[in-house]
Amino acid sequence: MIAIVEVTTKRQMREFVKYPFLLYKDNPYWIPPLIQDEIDSFDPKINPVFESATAKFYLAFKDGKPAGRTAAIINWDEVRRLKKNKVRFGWFDVIDDVEVTRALLDKVIQLGHEHNMEEMEGPIGFSNLDKVGALTMGYDQVGTMISWYNHPYYITHFEQLGLTPEKEFIESIFKFSNVDPTPFKKAEELIKRRYGLQSRNFTTTAQVMQRADEMFDLFNTCYAHLSSFVPVSDKIKAFYKKKYIRFINPEYIKFIDDKDGKMIAFAIVMPSLSEALQQTGGKLFPFGFLKLLKAKRTSKEVMFYLIGVSPEYQNKGVTALIMSEYYEVFKKNGIQTCIRTPELDENAPIHNMWKNFQPVIHKRRKTFSKPI
Repeated sequence: MIAIVEVTTKRQMREFVKYPFLLYKDNPYWIPPLIQDEIDSFDPKINPVFESATAKFYLAFKDGKPAGRTAAIINWDEVRRLKKNKVRFGWFDVIDDVEVTRALLDKVIQLGHEHNMEEMEGPIGFSNLDKVGALTMGYDQVGTMISWYNHPYYITHFEQLGLTPEKEFIESIFKFSNVDPTPFKKAEELIKRRYGLQSRNFTTTAQVMQRADEMFDLFNTCYAHLSSFVPVSDKIKAFYKKKYIRFINPEYIKFIDDKDGKMIAFAIVMPSLSEALQQTGGKLFPFGFLKLLKAKRTSKEVMFYLIGVSPEYQNKGVTALIMSEYYEVFKKNGIQTCIRTPELDENAPIHNMWKNFQPVIHKRRKTFSKPI
């Protein structure tokens, strides 16, 4: 017997957030989220995304035991701006039973029908800054705090239920020892002189926060050409600044300004917290916070979280300035491994940035869609 229950209480929401802890217990590749952060993300009183999104959360039970979960989401900015009548599903986890998957996705379809949507797509979050995609390759690779993990049978379930691939994302990895700084060191001063550019580095989080809104504005400009992109609002900016900036070393955030002091490029690198998060079990207290703080200072692995260059400066070598700055700080901190987090396969300008770093694709993920 399969039962689907809508989440309506705090207790049920905690159960929703903690379900993957049950499903992936003892899995060495799954990275747990911070439980309270996840709960806060689903609270309309805290997360401003709910001002432009409708969402319902569901738990699945089979024979009285927890068997799955999903969120059904309509991003109204996407519907109105991009004219895409689409209902999303995200935070999707399930046992290996296609009928449980069917029952969960039926709830997604139901929400779509209630609002005259024409298709569904997932796994995908509320916005472009959320986690995205189901793994199709790399099940034996350790995850990150900003991506979902899943078993291979998820893909089989989607295919059996008539969903087809919609978008593909790639993740790659390269050893810092393989990086030859000669090309971008040589180009750095030439590019600075030619375009009057200046690198901006930081030592405190407060310095970063002073220009964080400007960075998000540039992010909106840089990614506007992508078919699925919805701009980040002012309130969403504030939410994500609070959510992520605390996990980033200020020296791992780089801005490039033009001669007038206007930001034309940015990059955000995060220390890998995967091992520390596994040790915390999703809890900050009593000792989780200390483990994360230590990992933030000492991790020898970093993730390139976001990077963007103003369209007018793309293909002008601006990334040489960014990579030159990172080379110095990575060398100082003894960084050994660099990870590129999920990047849309169609985003050619981003992929071209990495061609000289010998990256190896170690994960692929896709979203899946179906007319409803």
